[in-house]
Amino acid sequence: MRWMGRLFDERDTLVRLVLLVLSGLSYLLFGMHDGQPSAAQWWLAVTAFAAVLALHRLPLPSLVVQTALLGAAFAVLDDPTVNQVGASWALLELVMSSRAPAALWPAVALLTGVHVADGAAGWPGALADTALGIGTAVGLPVLSGLLVRSSRELERQAGRQAEEERRRRESEARVAVARERGAIARELHDVVAHHVASMVLRVGVAQHVLPGVDPRVAEVFDDLHATGTAALTDLRRLVALLRDPDGARPDAATAAIEADALPQALRAAVDTARRAGLTVETVIAPETGALDAVRGLAVLRLTQEALTNVAKHAGPTARARLTISVADGDVHVEVTDEGRPDGGPGGHPADRLTGGGHGLTGMRERVELFGGRFEAGPAGGGWRVAAVLPAVPAGESGGAA
Repeated sequence: MRWMGRLFDERDTLVRLVLLVLSGLSYLLFGMHDGQPSAAQWWLAVTAFAAVLALHRLPLPSLVVQTALLGAAFAVLDDPTVNQVGASWALLELVMSSRAPAALWPAVALLTGVHVADGAAGWPGALADTALGIGTAVGLPVLSGLLVRSSRELERQAGRQAEEERRRRESEARVAVARERGAIARELHDVVAHHVASMVLRVGVAQHVLPGVDPRVAEVFDDLHATGTAALTDLRRLVALLRDPDGARPDAATAAIEADALPQALRAAVDTARRAGLTVETVIAPETGALDAVRGLAVLRLTQEALTNVAKHAGPTARARLTISVADGDVHVEVTDEGRPDGGPGGHPADRLTGGGHGLTGMRERVELFGGRFEAGPAGGGWRVAAVLPAVPAGESGGAA
């Protein structure tokens, strides 16, 4: 039935009226049962056709002209069908397009008056026929026009709501990306600051334990110490711009993850998920303990967020499998679940992608920061999240100093 909606689209008024004119011509040429149309019928019909096309953007003047031609047709023709249809259709167009009832109801009264005047000569015997004619020629166009106008308004409202919803989702996605980038920036600060602080400390220790060193070496130590201290100051000043307005200090979740501490942090994340009710099977490669701090932190965040999504969408008693492996330096992280254990409705894939949270957006953003690959989608009756963090080029490792 989409063609019905297109037929009454307010942008296609001229198309509708062209079809109306063609229908009128077909009636004059093939539909009359009492012989050929007279000259008066042709004159009134052609005038009505020309007026309805010329005034297709002016529904009120078009209705006035069609009503006048209908009055003339009632007076001189035995078969005023073409002009009746033209006047009724003009009323329909007026009702569909009118935004002001003040202009609508006088037009309805005008067309009704013409029909009443035509039937007055036969009253009271023709009263029933006149009432039926008014109901068909006036009432039906008015009701149909009101219905079409209401449908158009509902469609416009639905379009506005859909646009507002799209903008809201885009805004929320931008906010989520900004927040995740801020979190990543803070985490990178913690990682870099940790290593710079370690270097500064070791330079200070070297200065202390090597008092008789060559003055040139001592000058280098002093410069390294001063440069490292300045870098720490700049890092702290930069991260202050990224902190929350309330100035809350980061908790343990934003601390840097040392290479040898990553397995313990992953076990803690899995234990947290298990305490929430999840059944988690883990396969974690031993090489994970040798990852650099930056990628190690990313692996931990991906694991935490993916397990949180399982609990949120598959239920707190769902079964999940965590697999972390290292191949040719690339880190592969995969979390899968089997859906709701009770077989009930779980989070729909679209809900996971566009729901109230933005976990997948953040995970994708984090992986793309490393130039890696991220996938998320349905798998069997559950869901699968997979990420690949590429190997760190030689000389760029963020390992502990």
